[in-house]
Amino acid sequence: MGRPLALICALIGLASSAMAADVLEQCTEILDYEHRQLAASKTIHLCEAYSGKVVLVVNTASPCGFTGQFEGLETLYETYGDQGLVILGFPSDDFNQEHSDEEKTAQVCQLNYGVSFPMFATSSVRGSNANALFKRLAEKTKAPKWNFNKYLIGRDGMTVTHFGSMAKPLGGTLEKAIVEALQTPAPVSPSSH
Repeated sequence: MGRPLALICALIGLASSAMAADVLEQCTEILDYEHRQLAASKTIHLCEAYSGKVVLVVNTASPCGFTGQFEGLETLYETYGDQGLVILGFPSDDFNQEHSDEEKTAQVCQLNYGVSFPMFATSSVRGSNANALFKRLAEKTKAPKWNFNKYLIGRDGMTVTHFGSMAKPLGGTLEKAIVEALQTPAPVSPSSH
């Protein structure tokens, strides 16, 4: 009885490894990045976690005039999350408007605005110190000029559209672009034919 169970566990392990390898094989350069979660020690590899989804990347700041956009971003996440949208928040002090204490940043996001979408550790989002994700996004479009720039990455992991700080999360061109991106099917992996 122990051998069949061990065999089943080994097969499940191989299948999981094959699925992880398939995800990494499909990984585009933009999402081939890992970053630590906000006020936590766990890191997330973006391809492993979000490949095939519509990804909205936002550079955030807690004490900023645009911080109220967290409410609209959370509404987008709640409305379209089950259709494949994920929002990734990257706090940054590049514009001198982020707390130096990640716990305070997390409090603003979660307690003040009810943010449930993934938030990542504070990092630079522009210039030579920008994290690798934002460097790639800037190469595809443009670097953030202020807080709450939004980058919409299609299911293919390659199509990127930039929206500036003034683009409101709800009822405008950003939401329309999200709906259109969600209607585009995920690319089929060559190995799944």
